[in-house]
Amino acid sequence: MKIEFNKSVALLVLLFTSVLSHAQYNNISYNGYSRTYLVHLPTGYKGSTDLPLIIAMHGGFGNAYDMENQSQLSLKADSENFIVVYPEGVKGGFLNIRSWNAGWCCGFSSNNNIDDVGFIDSLLNTLINQYSIDTNRIYATGMSNGGFMAYRLACELPNRIAAIAPVASSMSITNCTAVRPVAIIHFHSSLDSNVPPSGGIGNGPSNHFNAPIDSILNVWSNNNICSGVNDTVINEQYAFKKWSNCDCSTEINYYLTKDGGHSWPGGIQTATGDPVSAYIDATNLMWSFFQQHTLGCTPLSLTDKVLERDIIEIYPNPTNGKLKIHSEINYQKIAFSIFTILGQKILTIKNQNEIDISHLRIGTYFIIVDIDGNFKTDKILKIE
Repeated sequence: MKIEFNKSVALLVLLFTSVLSHAQYNNISYNGYSRTYLVHLPTGYKGSTDLPLIIAMHGGFGNAYDMENQSQLSLKADSENFIVVYPEGVKGGFLNIRSWNAGWCCGFSSNNNIDDVGFIDSLLNTLINQYSIDTNRIYATGMSNGGFMAYRLACELPNRIAAIAPVASSMSITNCTAVRPVAIIHFHSSLDSNVPPSGGIGNGPSNHFNAPIDSILNVWSNNNICSGVNDTVINEQYAFKKWSNCDCSTEINYYLTKDGGHSWPGGIQTATGDPVSAYIDATNLMWSFFQQHTLGCTPLSLTDKVLERDIIEIYPNPTNGKLKIHSEINYQKIAFSIFTILGQKILTIKNQNEIDISHLRIGTYFIIVDIDGNFKTDKILKIE
């Protein structure tokens, strides 16, 4: 019996050590604060392949470990091979809780104008230097106050965030300066009285105004140049809306469940939180959604110069083989890069004006043309 007990303990220690080896709690100094975060690396991570990254932000009163447990994103990361970072808001206020400055929401961070956008931007730089991250596939999600923050990141860091998945939240900024489309999948419950999906002041402790979710998504539909709502499903479990035919192949999806509350659909109910929805699983749905969206159509920083469409022509498009490049400007160096719809670079050619893609599978790709440091990005369709 003693030997069996010791073996069991040893196995538990090995399992616990394995889990810890993939979760690292760390901090960076930013703007006078020691900003903390938890990084989860998927099982088997070796750093040899660039992986997608999800930024998962906790709600008010929460922290990194709460967010990890509530969302179960680390388990999803292990099965699907992506990285998750759980950053933490600054503590402060009467209750000394963590919060995010998402605009007029919420608490200490908002009242003291904490630069949380700058912190996330700096954190991304740190993580990209430390780990193998596909910078075309960085996504953001958040619960409640963290979801509000996801919207702010979409507005102010659209050159880094390919898609967001706010949960049980609204948007609390009036001047959204997104310079590129950002794909959105939003999760809410019709029973959420903390952040009512129809808008207004909820019964939560922050006592702030919440914009109606439909209004927010209509604003983003205009920003993403969508053709309008073209898919609506209403059943006994949830209502679903989809805005598609948007610029940069983006979409906007909205799930409104008829069960649950102010909680993570399909996740783990917190000790003091509302029941979770049994009708949908936000973690699974958002990961499926994220995989469809990338910065591949505009993987450039805001400081890069972009070529006007009429200066360079890429033809024929659609094509069944060779693409030709015609430029109306004189240049010294030219390079072409082809990306998959998931943002993976598969081909680079320099100093030629023709590309043979006949070996590629039928489907949609993105091409980036670099002429003497000036860029043009376009979508191409490979046919038979």
